[in-house]
Amino acid sequence: MPKAVNVRVTTMDAELEFAIQPSTTGKQLFDQVVKTIGLREIWYFGLQYMDTKGYYTWLKLDKKVSSQEVKKENPLQFKFRAKFFPEDVSEELIQDITQRLFFLQVKEGILSDEVYCPPETAVLLASYSVQAKFGDYVKDVHRPGYLVSERLLPHRVLEQHKLSREQWEERIQVWHEEHQGMLKEDAMLEYLKIAQDLEMYGVNYFDIKNKKGSELTLGVDALGLNVYEKDDKLTPKIGFPWSEIRNISFNDKKFIIKPIDKKSPDFVFYASRLRINKRILQLCMGNHELYMRRRKPDTIEVQQMKAQACEEKHQKQLERKRLDEEKKMREAMEREKEKVEREKQDLMMKLYQFEELTKKAEKDLMDQRERSIKLDAEKKRAEQEAARLEQERQAALLAKEELARQAESQKKSREELASELQQHTAKIHQLEEAKKRKEEEAVTWEMKAREAQDDLLKTREELHMAMLAPTPLPPPPPPVYDHMDDNSDSEENTSTHSADLQMEGINDHRNEEDRQTEAQKNERVQKQLKALTSELAQARDESKNTRNDLLHSENVRAGRDKYKTLRQIRQGNTKQRIDEFEAI
Repeated sequence: MPKAVNVRVTTMDAELEFAIQPSTTGKQLFDQVVKTIGLREIWYFGLQYMDTKGYYTWLKLDKKVSSQEVKKENPLQFKFRAKFFPEDVSEELIQDITQRLFFLQVKEGILSDEVYCPPETAVLLASYSVQAKFGDYVKDVHRPGYLVSERLLPHRVLEQHKLSREQWEERIQVWHEEHQGMLKEDAMLEYLKIAQDLEMYGVNYFDIKNKKGSELTLGVDALGLNVYEKDDKLTPKIGFPWSEIRNISFNDKKFIIKPIDKKSPDFVFYASRLRINKRILQLCMGNHELYMRRRKPDTIEVQQMKAQACEEKHQKQLERKRLDEEKKMREAMEREKEKVEREKQDLMMKLYQFEELTKKAEKDLMDQRERSIKLDAEKKRAEQEAARLEQERQAALLAKEELARQAESQKKSREELASELQQHTAKIHQLEEAKKRKEEEAVTWEMKAREAQDDLLKTREELHMAMLAPTPLPPPPPPVYDHMDDNSDSEENTSTHSADLQMEGINDHRNEEDRQTEAQKNERVQKQLKALTSELAQARDESKNTRNDLLHSENVRAGRDKYKTLRQIRQGNTKQRIDEFEAI
């Protein structure tokens, strides 16, 4: 029995290992991979490997794996990657797994700077990436430093701004908070919707020459073929949509594209190697096939996948709604519990204050009682003193009368009697004055006693009312709710190949020219990018700008974007654009 061959396939987020037979074809291995990961939108993907000459090549599905020039290792190494890209991710990607694989691959392309992304867009995309990984921002969970080990921005962007890792984290965190309530799957989709507007998204670039020998770059993507100047991969100069092309072929290093307009000359360019033309041909065929598929009614399989995805999304929304409601209920219960606890504490404090007030009132009552007793004693003393003085006054009056009688009876001398009389009269006057003072003093003490008695009665009444008032109880607690082949890199194979591209039965074949960027369609994204541009400009080190930065700035100043440029480079008929290409 033939010996099994060990194979390792690396997807964007997993490593898979298989044991295959020497007779296993590329398609059999591919099918095993997609079945393992649960992928049904297989038309975008392929298996990539490094050949014996060090070039990355796509595995041919109709040939045995063992017959292809895979670098000899144990296990054999393959990468499962997207080979073709959708025009509009929100309209075309159906499964969550497809969306996730594209998200991870596009993110890697941006972070490695294979796809140029301006700084403000890079920061906004980073915030969606954080939302896709961590979910909603929670202050108590996502403490400072929670992004320290995350790779979120291209190295170029970090180098161009005078900001520390902490300052970058603060900015990304602010925008992370903006995505509150967004599902992780939706965050990935929002990331892709913005990323697909980047000029280098989904483009395969090849060095070519025209008949004059001018060095140019050819870009092959989902929408057609674009021609760029040698050092500018952001701004294409000439474009040919797939709907204008009827046949593609190559003969050795010469590549020939025949337009549908038979009055137009052939679009001819030259590549440096046969392997490049083979790869261009395969990419053209695959992209054209998908271009056609998008413009025809969905197949039964795709309709079923969309219906299933729609139902799954609906179920997820219902589950999310249920979880949100449970979360809100828990939060409400926590708030109610905190409220009850606060009210309990307030009542305990009021009870303590009431007890202190009662103690003070009782003490004041005792003080007033003692004061009242003292006032009563003082009153009695004043009354006794007044009575004594009254007795002395009466005695003096009697003495006066007695002296008068004695004066008559004894006929004392007028001088002696007058003197005694004068003395007694003076004494009587003094006694009367003293009596008057004591009476006034008694009245004063009586008023004070009356005031004390009134205070005592008032205090008794307040204490009585306080003791009778019902103490408020805390409210009861709330209830508990508990195929495409790729080119062969062997020069021994045929150096000529041709493919016809059919255009019958498609609708709206150039509708991509009417598209707008996500920033133009979405006012929220537009405002976010504007705010980030302004914020980052203050920390920007212009001396570290790359050529792509300068090209991007020029495009922004000129008001160009990916789709406006697309409309511009497709203007005029096919012949005019081919003539323009030959003249470069």
